[in-house]
Amino acid sequence: MEKIYVVIPNWNGADFISSCLTSLNNQTIQHEVIVVDNGSVDESIKIIETDFPKVILIKLPTNTGFAGGVNKGIEHALKLNAYAVALFNNDAVADFEWLSSLIKKMRVEPKSGIVTGKLKLFDKKHLDSTGDYYSVFGMPFPRGRNQIDIGQYDKSEEVFAASGGASLYRSDMLKEIGLFDERFFAYYEDVDISMRARLAGWTILYEPNAVAFHHLSATSSKLGSFTRYHATKNFFMLYTKNMPSYLYWKYLIFFLYQSVRLAASSLIKGGGIAYFKGLGRAIINLPYILSKRRAIQKNRKISIKEFDEILVKTKPPKIPLIS
Repeated sequence: MEKIYVVIPNWNGADFISSCLTSLNNQTIQHEVIVVDNGSVDESIKIIETDFPKVILIKLPTNTGFAGGVNKGIEHALKLNAYAVALFNNDAVADFEWLSSLIKKMRVEPKSGIVTGKLKLFDKKHLDSTGDYYSVFGMPFPRGRNQIDIGQYDKSEEVFAASGGASLYRSDMLKEIGLFDERFFAYYEDVDISMRARLAGWTILYEPNAVAFHHLSATSSKLGSFTRYHATKNFFMLYTKNMPSYLYWKYLIFFLYQSVRLAASSLIKGGGIAYFKGLGRAIINLPYILSKRRAIQKNRKISIKEFDEILVKTKPPKIPLIS
């Protein structure tokens, strides 16, 4: 029987972790749950150990970010010969058929590296994400965010990228392209791994029957310094690390335009220091980024034309981009 694991990164999620794990206990397909605790100081660990004793709990002494946390869980699952590993936010709740719908889609599509579902807000009317776009301006953004769900995303189809908050990753793909980039720490690391998967020839699919509900935790109008720092750093890293050379130069003017917009927005909203710290960290990481870039482009199996066709050619919308 195929081994399926669900990995949940947790950091001070005591308010949400019970409902999250209860929803996973109610799934209609056999699986195991791994919670990676990123040095929580609230009641999270106590709740898990007391109320969910079957959960595999990995305790980390410090906060290693989303990327570092999920990597520890994925590594554990791969050692146990997992067929696929789903990632799930600790502030989300899964519908009964969420996991089985993802698995069914992956089984019938042998080149699917990632399968994502319909992630809705807790009002059950508005959408959070139905996969992600990536703009030639260098900015990823979620399909359908804040739209009322009236069935406009009820078609199973390919998407550019998948949200790390509620998606399924094929183990064979992870073994080929590697895990999440821990230098991203948080934000856009899910788009990074999606881009690497795409470039390596894997497809990313959207399955509308895989439904989950999520508490949207931040908005573009309320970016704290932590979020702005990592989002800025990762904005520069994402484009430089993954964009094929021809497209890198073709769209560089748009990317630079977006970087100026982000800088101006940061200065206006009092986040200038965080922005320039993020830019500085991206520059410091440049040797690392370029070494990874060489490996990614060497392994590229998709044509430049095919990759170009799946990029969005318009400015990203003014909606909450970070969740």
